[in-house]
Amino acid sequence: MKARAGLSTVLATHVSQAQFATLPTTTVTATKRAILDGLGVMLAASGLSDEIKPFIKLARTLGGAGPANILGHADRVSAPMAAFANGSMAHALDYEDALDGAPVHPNASLLPAALAIAQACGPVSGRDFIVAVATGCDLVCRMALALRQPMETGGWYPPPILGAFGAVAAATRLLRLNPTQTCDAFSLLLCQNTCPGEIKYSAASVIRAIREAFPAQAAVTSALLAAEGVTGFESPLEGRSGFYSLYAGGQFEPDVLLDQLGTRYWIEQLSFKRWPCCRGTHAYIEAAQLLRQKHGLDTDSIATLRITGGQVQRMLCEPLQQKAAPQTLIDAKFSVPFCIATALLQNEVTLGSFTAITLQDAGLLSLARRCEYKLRADWGHEQAASGELEIVLHNGQTLHKEIPRALGHPDRPLDTAALRAKFIDCAGRAATPINLENAERLATRILALEDEADMTTILN
Repeated sequence: MKARAGLSTVLATHVSQAQFATLPTTTVTATKRAILDGLGVMLAASGLSDEIKPFIKLARTLGGAGPANILGHADRVSAPMAAFANGSMAHALDYEDALDGAPVHPNASLLPAALAIAQACGPVSGRDFIVAVATGCDLVCRMALALRQPMETGGWYPPPILGAFGAVAAATRLLRLNPTQTCDAFSLLLCQNTCPGEIKYSAASVIRAIREAFPAQAAVTSALLAAEGVTGFESPLEGRSGFYSLYAGGQFEPDVLLDQLGTRYWIEQLSFKRWPCCRGTHAYIEAAQLLRQKHGLDTDSIATLRITGGQVQRMLCEPLQQKAAPQTLIDAKFSVPFCIATALLQNEVTLGSFTAITLQDAGLLSLARRCEYKLRADWGHEQAASGELEIVLHNGQTLHKEIPRALGHPDRPLDTAALRAKFIDCAGRAATPINLENAERLATRILALEDEADMTTILN
């Protein structure tokens, strides 16, 4: 088979040939943490999210009797439909990992796709699964960081579009496709992969919650078709009408895609969420909690909540009337005013903080309406997890707190004990709850995943 020259082929070759033995120890540890966190979040969504129910119903209807399970349920369906159902869970609670400074949740569609392929085409060793996740996640991050024109300029919504390429990379690695077939899978994905920026503006829509269903399914379908010999494009990423041309006007930096490829894995730089809402809200939650604790605030004493941030945070604050009274749970999780009010009124922001009841809480909504927003034009994606909050009291006193990097960033990480506790809490909220003993056992196996001869058995 004739070799193809070009950037896409270099990346496809890296994905195809990556080996566990060459992964840095720090990468292996980071990958296991990401798998633990992502599985837990999906399990919790299986029991808590109403938005995923149509996706599970359709997966059952179209998926037939298959090899891959719908998390939290007894159903086993085809691989594409399992990825579809589980993908709908991955972002439904907005509790999954993120890369601060880039518009991606790199494992949200990747893990559902990788799980589906592993179950359909296994057995898959824990080591191979770690390699697939590490390389797929790394590709997503590199593709995002290489952008030199924001995808939003063309009206696109980046996270699921970018994330899909990591999902298809992981799927091809688990299927042991060669570099040419991996390029074919990238091409097939490019033919299906889209998400419009309108997802940010429609107050009543819940598509923002379940968006990862579509790229997860597309990734699995693309990898399986490539395995069957469907020929794609020579240059699906860098071609004259490839990914970067279509989504970024051709404005990207190839060197970022290739820098330390195979020796540095961006999965080590992920942020894990303490609070189940958009990462851009976290600095404000933290600031509100610290000011409340330090000053013993009575919310009746608050006149104004002044939010300062960049364009990323602006999207979470405006239009203020909508953000102060969100109609859906996912819009509440993408609302800085709602999250600040929650942090000031509740001891902690938890999965129980976002319910149909809290959306109607008069005291919370009153507090959220006291917010106003000030733009800092010098803040870009690099400050996506930063925030500045001023609380102006009726007596004229002003309280101030700036958080340069919200808790959960690699510089201020959640330790493995905290992630383990988060997983156990999430597992207990699944549609079929996992009791404490079994959740502890499952967490232990995931954190020692390299020792598993067939990682799919941990889900049985």
